[in-house]
Amino acid sequence: MKQEHLRNVAIIAHVDHGKTTLVDRLLSATHVFRDNQQVQDRVLDSGAQERERGITILSKNISIHYKGYKINVIDTPGHADFGGEVERVLNMADGALLIVDAFEGPMPQTRFVLRHAIDLGLRIVVVINKIDRKGARPDEVLDEVFDLMVELGATDAQLDFPVIYASAVNGYARYDYNDGNMDMIPLLDTIIKEIPAPDVQPDGPIALQICTVDHSSFVGRIGVGRLHSGTMHKNEPVLVVKRDGTRYDTTIKQVFTFEELGKKEQDQVTAGDIIAVVGVEDADIGDIVTSREHPVQMAPIKIDEPTLSVIFQPNDSPLVGQDGDIVGGRQLKERLLAEGESNVAMKIHELEDKTGFEVSGRGVLQISVLIETMRREGFELQVGRPRVIIKTDENGNKLEPIEEATVECPSDYAGKAIEVFGRAGGEMTDMANKGDQTQIMFKIPTRGTMGLRNKLLNATHGEATMFHRFSEYGPYRGEYQGRTNGSMICMTTEKSVAYALNTLQERGTLFIGPGEDCYEGMIVGESAKEGDMVVNVAKTKNLGNQRSSGADKAIALTPPVRFTLEEALEYIDEDELVEVTPHHIRLRKRILSTVERRKADKKREMKAQGKN
Repeated sequence: MKQEHLRNVAIIAHVDHGKTTLVDRLLSATHVFRDNQQVQDRVLDSGAQERERGITILSKNISIHYKGYKINVIDTPGHADFGGEVERVLNMADGALLIVDAFEGPMPQTRFVLRHAIDLGLRIVVVINKIDRKGARPDEVLDEVFDLMVELGATDAQLDFPVIYASAVNGYARYDYNDGNMDMIPLLDTIIKEIPAPDVQPDGPIALQICTVDHSSFVGRIGVGRLHSGTMHKNEPVLVVKRDGTRYDTTIKQVFTFEELGKKEQDQVTAGDIIAVVGVEDADIGDIVTSREHPVQMAPIKIDEPTLSVIFQPNDSPLVGQDGDIVGGRQLKERLLAEGESNVAMKIHELEDKTGFEVSGRGVLQISVLIETMRREGFELQVGRPRVIIKTDENGNKLEPIEEATVECPSDYAGKAIEVFGRAGGEMTDMANKGDQTQIMFKIPTRGTMGLRNKLLNATHGEATMFHRFSEYGPYRGEYQGRTNGSMICMTTEKSVAYALNTLQERGTLFIGPGEDCYEGMIVGESAKEGDMVVNVAKTKNLGNQRSSGADKAIALTPPVRFTLEEALEYIDEDELVEVTPHHIRLRKRILSTVERRKADKKREMKAQGKN
């Protein structure tokens, strides 16, 4: 039985192709906001990090009403590192709006999210956005989308997709990019016409699969998912089937539907709608809420395996506790295990020696978002260099994750970009010109992408953009050299002095300025040569009893290099850590004592000689 008044549609796109702005315009077009209401841009990017980074991290559910229809809109992340979110929430939709930039065309993450939508058999509506952009080429982009869908195995019905041309920032959608329409009505009408209504059994047994988990300080965990069958009532007794097969009985205390930007409590909800339920106390992703008398079996939610892992440990630097309130190992353990429960795209295991936790995820961005969230919560911690997760095939051969990378840069810098990727183990697979820009595709080991963005920006004078996503596991490509320059390592625990830094900046690049707290073993800069260098950042000028004939010249320090979390994680070496506190990101050696580091180096040398 079709629920003709309902439409469940997901919005999928590559990062920065205008997806969240398009949702803003749909909300405005259906009068969700009052005429005089002050509304911020990208209203669904509600998290502080989402607004700062300009990306969607967590999937959001809203609904709009148009011509008597209720349209449930699912806003999905565009970055492949948060693909676990995309894979889950697409299970709630019957169709998808694929947003593609009219200049850039399909990008790596477009391929990633579109593949999942096609595999689930969703009806695709293509929205070619930013048709007002200089250099827009909507006809060519449409051909590229069609070719991509053929390549991804779309059915004939999916290939017969409707197309809407839009400028989300200007608030209009068109059937033809030159037809002059200046509102969003064509897109809304196309959603009603082309996205199929949910085909469900309202009188069947209850079947709800939890796709996302919300949390309230008042009612605890809230399970969100699509009601595939039956009618859910408030205070209904149900059976919960966990991912591991365990079962228990519970009672649904409250049932909510999504109405505009919030939730509305209901006495009952019929199959086909997207709902939120309270009463499943330990609600987890993939749990099935079903009828006790007639339990329904549902396919488990498939999540791609992580490709990177990072070791999290409590902070043990000499400056521990100066910034954050939460510094203990027990609190770190509780926080990470809670993250593992709510985020099935991450795997979290305690190390055998109990010194820390291995956190595995889809990429550096996903892990750095978790670290940033924790530091804002008041945690102090230290993390190691990301390591790729190596697998072995049936014949015992080592396999490593391979990324598909796309670079866009001015044509003059294409050679430089190819050279940078070549040194990192990349192989060029395709090249295309787009006006005065060149788009180059590479296959590159995930190891090679560490720190690659900065090298690429330096080689292209900041003109290149780079996107990459996991492609497959391929043959291990052997060892290759990472960072060649050594570190400048502080020898004492003191504040830095401008006089000392002035001398040191001639020998490399500094990461600190004057007057900063430093400690023995902290990395204060990068040496211009190979090999680490122990330095004194607190050295002052020796004062004699004679005055010089001229006044001392003012010290002019070059501004220090400041790392973001992602840059710091990609920069450090195996024997180094990133110390993260609510107010500081510092680099340090694993072994802080200079004497102990020398002993460890000597041991390694003797061991290597013994092997030889």
